[in-house]
Amino acid sequence: MKLKHIAAGAAALTMMASPVMAEKVLRIQSVLPNSADEVVMLEAFGQDVAELTDGSLTIEVLPAGAVVGPRDIIDAVDAGLVEGGFAWTHYWGGKHVAANLFGAPVAGAGVGLDNIAFLSWFQYGGGKELYDRLWDEMGVNVKGFMLQPVGPEALGWFPKPIESMDDFRKLRFRAPPGMVGAAYAEIGVPAVAMGGGDILPALEKGTIDAAEWCCPKPDSVFGFQKVLKHYYLQGLHQVTVNADMYVNGDFYASLSPIEQKALEVAANASLSKSLSYRIFENGKALRDLTENHGVILEDTPADYFTEYMAAAKKSLQAAADENEFFAEVWQSQKDFADTVVPFWSGAQTSNASLGRAHADTLK
Repeated sequence: MKLKHIAAGAAALTMMASPVMAEKVLRIQSVLPNSADEVVMLEAFGQDVAELTDGSLTIEVLPAGAVVGPRDIIDAVDAGLVEGGFAWTHYWGGKHVAANLFGAPVAGAGVGLDNIAFLSWFQYGGGKELYDRLWDEMGVNVKGFMLQPVGPEALGWFPKPIESMDDFRKLRFRAPPGMVGAAYAEIGVPAVAMGGGDILPALEKGTIDAAEWCCPKPDSVFGFQKVLKHYYLQGLHQVTVNADMYVNGDFYASLSPIEQKALEVAANASLSKSLSYRIFENGKALRDLTENHGVILEDTPADYFTEYMAAAKKSLQAAADENEFFAEVWQSQKDFADTVVPFWSGAQTSNASLGRAHADTLK
């Protein structure tokens, strides 16, 4: 799609705008409807930006499809057809395979990085510097901001309990695109990629048998509990998933240093606020699902973890062998994990046991 030619007229008019007009509007098209929780958090980010800049930079969130289709968002931002976009960076794995390591590093990058450890790598372990290089490697005129870490995502929804991977392999399963879905295919699960809004109709029609999307709150908003009742929380496929904002590079360069700093500060705040928001919202949603909708929590079969991790590591190594930048990013994550995971996994074991002890009293 030659979006740069389509946007040329609009870009020219923007450049001719009077300098007296100090207020700037950053329009961000999302891949989601404006009712989604991710958009609720994105709008909170926008409010922070407006307050930090005293209103000189405001953010307008456009719903999915407002300007271009969801899969064209990064090209539209690159071309300046819209100033900003909002999606998960692994969506652009077709442009550069390393996008998978920032958006949804499969199975914790194969080295045990959960969502909090991933943020530590991103902010203090060299991840942000590599992330800033991703856009040039991808060949797009974009400035990226990581906003919303989520995870771990639930394994998903099933029509009946699965006792082993043999049961799982009998089901047509909605899985995410990219390396995450490819790892499912590698272990023999009939994986089907589709957008969130298409999952419930596909389940109702029998096009697919089982599905994953995210977590209790977003899942319940889509209404999967209307069709399926067996819910598995423990999965490896997306233990961390990051929703990001993409700003056209020329628009970003036109901002004042204070406005650029406001985007950075608000983005850092969003990383923490999103984690906090998700924990509370998912907790309330899980209680509602199990108490009011007949949803049954199940334990994931042990052979899933061994099979999926093996497939994930195989795909990660294959990508590293083929792409130098991917190999550099993955090596950075592996080096970081060698230092951090022994400490963090041990500490998290204590935290999980503490939480499990309380959860068991509620049964």
